[in-house]
Amino acid sequence: MTIFFKKAERKNAKLRLAIAGPTGAGKTFGALLLAKGIGGRIAVVDTENSSAELYDDIVPFEHANLQPPYSPEKFIEAIKAAEKAGFDTLIIDSITHEWSGVGGCLEIVDTLASGPFKGNSWGAWSKVTPRHRKFIDAMLQSSINIIVTLRSKMETIQTNDNGKKKVEKVGMKAEQRDGIEYEFTTVLDLTHNNIAISTKDRTRLFAEPRPLSENDGVLLKQWLTSGSANTCLNGNQFLELEALMQQAGIDIDNYCSKRGLNSLHDVQQQKFDETCAAINSIIQRNQQANQENEQQLQAEQEARLDNDYQMALADIQKAQSVNDLDKPANYFRGSKYETQILNACQAKSDMEGWTA
Repeated sequence: MTIFFKKAERKNAKLRLAIAGPTGAGKTFGALLLAKGIGGRIAVVDTENSSAELYDDIVPFEHANLQPPYSPEKFIEAIKAAEKAGFDTLIIDSITHEWSGVGGCLEIVDTLASGPFKGNSWGAWSKVTPRHRKFIDAMLQSSINIIVTLRSKMETIQTNDNGKKKVEKVGMKAEQRDGIEYEFTTVLDLTHNNIAISTKDRTRLFAEPRPLSENDGVLLKQWLTSGSANTCLNGNQFLELEALMQQAGIDIDNYCSKRGLNSLHDVQQQKFDETCAAINSIIQRNQQANQENEQQLQAEQEARLDNDYQMALADIQKAQSVNDLDKPANYFRGSKYETQILNACQAKSDMEGWTA
């Protein structure tokens, strides 16, 4: 496969932002302020006993209370529902439950390990990790802005001080799978006094620790839309285009190579509708051609059956014994001529006196 290099160019994007913090740090409040600044319709998926609704005075939003079990599939379903409903920003408060909540990944592993895997937790993880990965992919590939919150807890380590074991605090740790921060554009840790400190920030908007505000959402919106308009496909568009091409029988590698693309991910978003329309036309032409071929084949089969029927009638008249009637009777069984053939066989048998 040929690899193509192009001038680097930041594209318009959708937000992937995580806010982590302990209880009372203002995670939900901060997420709503950011969403308000970004603008548009806001949806909140709430695993915190509808606590988000306490902030309905901040900004109008629509709310869905998520109940246990907190399986990865339930979160995926919520993301898809928000996309389908046309929301601009989805807040998931919080994704900690997908990991360590009731019916979350850790509990699923324990259940599998104590059941079919007979204590083999590694085997159980082989089933759960792909499910968790699909949840992550659903966030990354979403066509809307996504802000998530995560609970944090104090992380400690055991040290040895002159032979004495001590437990030392080493900071806050988000309650989710290790490495979750790699999946987001920006990760903010909130302190007990509501100060946001960026631990990862590709936008470079949160260099200075500060309380989150609506203006931060405005700045995020400006950054998200300040790239090139030639945005590449989002995850859902990629999957849709890939499925259409497979249905149309298009060689994807050849398609990309002819257009200087490394993959379908490089297709520009502004070309998406046009490309899909063209492929749908190919699919329709293929379907029409297949239908015409099927009709022609059916007509040929009908003509062949009609001819065979006439020949069978002649063979029945020439039959020398009752056994000669078995072949036409069996051949036309289940066809439109079955009754006529059986009647002809019976008439021949009666005429020759073969009927018992």
